[in-house]
Amino acid sequence: MTNATGFAPRAVLADRLRTQGVATDAALIAGGALFTAAMAQLEVPMWPVPITGQTLAVVLVGATLGARRGMLSLLVYAVAGLAGAPFFAGFTGGLHALAVPSFGYVIGFIPAAGVIGWLARRNWDRHVGRAAAAMLLASAIPFVTGLPYLAVALGALGAPNDLQSVLAAGLYPFIVGGIAKALIAAGVLPLVWKLLGRR
Repeated sequence: MTNATGFAPRAVLADRLRTQGVATDAALIAGGALFTAAMAQLEVPMWPVPITGQTLAVVLVGATLGARRGMLSLLVYAVAGLAGAPFFAGFTGGLHALAVPSFGYVIGFIPAAGVIGWLARRNWDRHVGRAAAAMLLASAIPFVTGLPYLAVALGALGAPNDLQSVLAAGLYPFIVGGIAKALIAAGVLPLVWKLLGRR
């Protein structure tokens, strides 16, 4: 049976677990947050926005857990980091992260996980071509919140925050890496589905 979009929703990878229920969902959500925190430490320090493995984590978590659990996982990641857990790049955390110019990207991780989870539920993570398109779309979403937040933060610091300066600091350095991370995820997920299909 298909829904209004014409796609037949199916299980995401997390649904293949033998045990299901509230406890399993909680463990998956917590695991996704911890995985994102670990990937945040894969960092190339840059100012005002470092290059990290977070974007790869976001698309993998969202696609693996689905939209609801994926968004909750990234929300837990953000809230735990703001509460003081050393989840952000450089093992940082705390409310002072709100003043960090790159925090807008963290906000964008939540809807990004939701979008890729929604697409994964409709089988976009099972074939490399569609997976690549889905991953690229989801990888672009954090920039929607990240760039305006960056502009405001730079202005508050007295740094140049015109459009060109913001794009040079918060977009251009991440295009190649973002594409590479999206393609990695687009290769890994269909492979996992293929391996599961052989079991």
